[in-house]
Amino acid sequence: MSKIKVLIVDDSAVVRQVLRSILEKDFSIQVIGTAANSTFAMERLSRVWPDVIVLNVKMPGGDGLVFLEKIRSERSVSVVVYSPLIEQGTLATIRAMKHVSITILTRPDSGLKKCINESAGELIYAIKHAVPTHSSHINPQLIKMLKVDDKLSADVMLSAASSHVPEISSERIVAIGTSTGGTQALEFVLMALPSDCPGIVIVQHMPEKFTAIFAERLNSQCEIEVREAMNNDRVLPGLALIAPGGKHMMLKRSGYSYQVEVKDGPLVNRHCPSVDVLFRSVAKFAGRNATGIIMTGMGDDGARGMKEMHEAGVSTIAQDELSCVVFGMPKEAIKLGGVDRIMPLQEIPSAILNGL
Repeated sequence: MSKIKVLIVDDSAVVRQVLRSILEKDFSIQVIGTAANSTFAMERLSRVWPDVIVLNVKMPGGDGLVFLEKIRSERSVSVVVYSPLIEQGTLATIRAMKHVSITILTRPDSGLKKCINESAGELIYAIKHAVPTHSSHINPQLIKMLKVDDKLSADVMLSAASSHVPEISSERIVAIGTSTGGTQALEFVLMALPSDCPGIVIVQHMPEKFTAIFAERLNSQCEIEVREAMNNDRVLPGLALIAPGGKHMMLKRSGYSYQVEVKDGPLVNRHCPSVDVLFRSVAKFAGRNATGIIMTGMGDDGARGMKEMHEAGVSTIAQDELSCVVFGMPKEAIKLGGVDRIMPLQEIPSAILNGL
């Protein structure tokens, strides 16, 4: 049974080595080669064409974008961009490229070995779901069999909400979950909010340490305060708390106010932090006092949690397909019936302020 042929293109020898080791442990993936730059990558492609290319677009001199430009007019191929945080201009350039199916994952500039190992499940998931269905050498039965390890649910972190959530607080909060493309989406939303907006709790799929840098950057750009959450931080108006990479974040009540609990735990829906964990806690402890928003991202993390919020009386919103980088997480939440409203990214800030 033929395997998924993968080519790794990255200027870091460490990244190439670690990625190859991780991917080759999966029975359905075959790494056909690695390349340190676009020239070597094109040489590889002249001999054998992969099903999926794992590419760092932030190689020196813009070499990753040069490579994408070279292959865009060649035979069909799917690309999983696996890079440090991508600037908005670069992201726009990538999205404008036709004839190339592209999935975007982020990784930090430091702590590479640990980060890559922790995000291995997400990367393998991305590769398997990027396989072109027309790849004739791959047995159709293999495509049906493609799967990653079984996913743990939010049950491992906290029990589900009861049928009735008492309204013991007048404070309104907003819970946001996002992944691929979420850094740009969150920047747009948070920069549009005034300092008296409701308190916000956020899960953005990001590796450890990277969330702190991201929060600091947003804090310097926004009128509201944005910071990486710490255990027992109170959820306050004009404050956005971002779950730390590598830890789960849950909402909890403290008297008549809300706090966050930040704690270690296993991957839930292949992620830590997990949107499902945050959303379940909002369903359990906030109910009608909350608004839940699921935005651009790959996979289905947050879909079940959003349905639980919906059933607990939380007002729920999904970003629409046109404004998403990847219409994965919102699509799954909509399919489960947990979404009250679907709207473009541009309308989400006003929905937050109007309590929709």
